[in-house]
Amino acid sequence: MPQSLVKNNIHLVFSTKNRENMIRVEDYEELRAYLIGLLSEFGCYLEELGGTENHIHLLFVLNKKLSISEVVGKIKANTSRWFHKRNGKEFSWQSGYGAFSVSQSKVEVVRNYIRNQIEHHRVKGFEEEFREFLKAYDIEWDEKYVWD
Repeated sequence: MPQSLVKNNIHLVFSTKNRENMIRVEDYEELRAYLIGLLSEFGCYLEELGGTENHIHLLFVLNKKLSISEVVGKIKANTSRWFHKRNGKEFSWQSGYGAFSVSQSKVEVVRNYIRNQIEHHRVKGFEEEFREFLKAYDIEWDEKYVWD
C-alpha cells in the first residue's frame, strides 16, 4: 500500500500546577479558538475542549507524523504563554499528563463527557477522576509521581 492512512483520536487530560484554580470559565471560549489554530499548525484537529478552573480535557486527532509528547509539549508551552499574556499572571501546567486513545465508535461519548465537565465536577474532584481514567485504561501508577 503506497499510502499511510492513520487516525488517532486522543483524549488528553492535564491540570494546572498544584491544581490551582487558574482557568476562568470565560477563558474557555477564547482558549478553544486559540487551540484550534495551534493544533492546526501541527496538522492536528481539535474535536472538543472542556474542563474546570484547574484542569482541561482535549479530544483531538493526532497528526500521524508527531508523537503525543511533542504535541503536549507544544500545547502546554504555548497555552502557558497565552494565559500569562491574557491574565497578566504567571501560569504553569503540571509537568505530566494523561493521554488515552479513543476508538472512533466512542468519540461522541468522550465529546459529551468533556462538554459536561462543570456538571461532572460538582460531585467528583480532578484527582479522583484522573485515578478512574488510569484504572479504566489499566495504567499502573505511583501516587507520589502523579501530582505536582
